[in-house]
Amino acid sequence: MRKTYILDANILLHDPCSVMRFVDNEVVIPIEVIGEIDRFKREASDRGQHARQVSRLLDSLRNGQSLATGVELDNGVFLRVYWDPESPLDVESGSADSRILRIAATLQQEHPRLPVIIVTKDINLRIRADAMGLRAEDYESDRVMLADVFCGHTELTLTSDGVQKLVAENRLALPDNVELLPNQYALVRAADSPRPTVLARREGESRTLMRLGQFKSGVCGIRPRNKEQYYALDALLDDRIRLVTLMGKAGTGKTLLALACALHQVLVKKSYRGLLVARPTVSVGKEIGFLPGDVGKKMAPWMQPVVDTIEFLFDSAHSIGGRDNYASLLSDGVVEIQSLSLIRGRSISNHYIVVDEAQNLSPLEVKTIITRVGHASKVVLTGDPYQIDNPYVDSGSNGFNYLVERFQDHPIAAHVELVKGERSELAELAANIL
Repeated sequence: MRKTYILDANILLHDPCSVMRFVDNEVVIPIEVIGEIDRFKREASDRGQHARQVSRLLDSLRNGQSLATGVELDNGVFLRVYWDPESPLDVESGSADSRILRIAATLQQEHPRLPVIIVTKDINLRIRADAMGLRAEDYESDRVMLADVFCGHTELTLTSDGVQKLVAENRLALPDNVELLPNQYALVRAADSPRPTVLARREGESRTLMRLGQFKSGVCGIRPRNKEQYYALDALLDDRIRLVTLMGKAGTGKTLLALACALHQVLVKKSYRGLLVARPTVSVGKEIGFLPGDVGKKMAPWMQPVVDTIEFLFDSAHSIGGRDNYASLLSDGVVEIQSLSLIRGRSISNHYIVVDEAQNLSPLEVKTIITRVGHASKVVLTGDPYQIDNPYVDSGSNGFNYLVERFQDHPIAAHVELVKGERSELAELAANIL
């Protein structure tokens, strides 16, 4: 059944192409929403860029037609901008949410047999709509529920001969009845004995199970403390895997492992020209401008957790690739700290890229980052979907989950969900009960 969807401004700012997603349905954009979008277009943030993209898209879709009367798109979407002559055009003169509710009620009265649905990320607006007997939904196009996110590893039972061959030769052809995704990790045990166990990974798109290394000497003074950390180290150190995503609660070692491997690959193995570290500032592009100094000084408060981690690694290893302190890496340009708002337009080649706190990114922001990765670069994203500060995304709509879901079938990528907290007994308890 054909439906009418009324889009809130936060949907267009979240996904500027959202008007194209409602195939074979009518999409209504209240003129007040256009006014809200206009307020953000001068921002130097991703939100400002999205606002400008929305304006350009809507203007291009007119193509000599009127958005007021409606435009039929190639995919069956009928798009129109709705103006109520009884309402003032000044967005500040009243609540845009109230106008959206009034428009929804009007359209539902005009067409009582056709569903009219408000699409918004504003929870309170959805509640108000429900109280008025109107339908309201979240934007589901890029939503990936946390419970459905691929964890990246499993347990596997093989014959005793198969396990012995894997231990002896470090390789084993996957049995026909075993299905693993590319670069999926497995705890392997024999059918007739729970011990010993072997940690392994399906090697890319081949039908080969590869035994993991032991990491006896550690990486930058760091040794894995559980099987998930073994998996993470393997993915982080394998240059054939160009995209690594590490998910886990606070204290599981996501950032520590990512930066340890990044410094090892850059300073010890010299596989990359430099390390680029980025961490989203939730208010990126706005509040950062009020801080004094150059970009480095502006980013310092946001990047201090990364600095603390790198300094901890130097304390643990004492020397990494002949370097003994973080300051020299920064001054020589070996390590670069970058605001995500400045990545757009770059082509970052031959670098090890670490994006921390990626759960605060939208799907389009994640796309912006990944499409900036140039030749011979590797990118690692770490995130905890249970700790989201960005008011425009949640545990199901953030770009980190979306990225994991879209890349799980590709041999160029690997994902590991870290489970056990290793920071301290107190941190682990707090992460579990608070």
